[in-house]
Parts: sequence; C-alpha cells; structure tokens
Amino acid sequence: MPTIITHAYTGMIGASIFTSKVSKLKFWLLSIVCPVIPDFDVIGFKLGIPYANFWGHRGFFHSLAFAFLVAVVATIIVISVQNVFTRKGFGFLFYFWVLTASHGILDAMTSGGLGIALLAPFDNTRYFFPFTPIAVSPIGVSRFFSAWGWRVMKSELLWVWAPLAVVLLCQKSLRVIMRK
Repeated sequence: MPTIITHAYTGMIGASIFTSKVSKLKFWLLSIVCPVIPDFDVIGFKLGIPYANFWGHRGFFHSLAFAFLVAVVATIIVISVQNVFTRKGFGFLFYFWVLTASHGILDAMTSGGLGIALLAPFDNTRYFFPFTPIAVSPIGVSRFFSAWGWRVMKSELLWVWAPLAVVLLCQKSLRVIMRK
C-alpha cells in the first residue's frame, strides 16, 4: 500500500482541482479523509482478523462498493440528504467515490501483500494490476523510518506525487488560459 501521506495527498490534489462553493472546510477535510479511510481496516490486526479475511486488511474496506458507501456519507455531510439525488449531488457522489476508490486502485499498483478485494462483496478475489511500480509501505511508524520507508517514498514521489502535480499544474494553467 502507498503511505497514508500519499493517500491524503491524493485528496488534497482532488480538492485543489475540484474546488467547491459549499463549505470549503468540510469539502477539504472530506477530500483528505476519504482516500485515507480504507486503511482503518488495519485495526483488524489488533482484533485478530486474518489478513485474507473479507474484513481483513485490503478486503472489503478497499473495495469499490465501500468507496461508494463512503461517498454517500461524504456527500450527505457536504450538501445534506435532500440534495443527494440532484445533479449537484451526483457530482459530489462521483467525486468522493473516485477519491475513496483511489485508495484501492493505488494499493493494487503496489508490489506486496495479498492483493486488493476491489470487487467485494460481489467477488472476494484479491487483485493486483499488471503494472505494480509502487513499493509496498511498511505497516507501523518504526518500520517507516528505515531504508524500506525511504524506498517507498521515492517510488510514491515518482509514480503518484509527480504525475498528480503535473495534472494539477495543467488544470491551473488551463483555468488561466480560459479566463483570457
């Protein structure tokens, strides 16, 4: 899995690109939290839930279905229940779904673990993408501050941070050009 820092960065880039006229604080906080939430499943290790279990790490909480559930809650928080099934609501649903789903998608691009249950609960198979350039992050703070942690950060800078920064710069440049 990429680090929690990189998942949060993904949300920050999303919020920077898709600014909203609703409460900016709520929008920004949810944009950062949504791509991080799936990793809360590491609590399962402490509860004795096996890694490969449906509820284990990289199981259901990393799926596209869970991402949709998170998107529904985030959308309700941002614009209220009454507005979820409006054009604006569907835009927020899609936005928060993509941000939350980015977690499992990025994890499927890593080089370790059992894979990601992207299609759970419909299919509990764990998947990796054919291209896995991101070094898998160690779990635990002490392991992160090591040669392994540094290798992970270098791969994330190259494969996630730099491309997202380029996307943001292009989007900001287009906004400036379109205003002229």
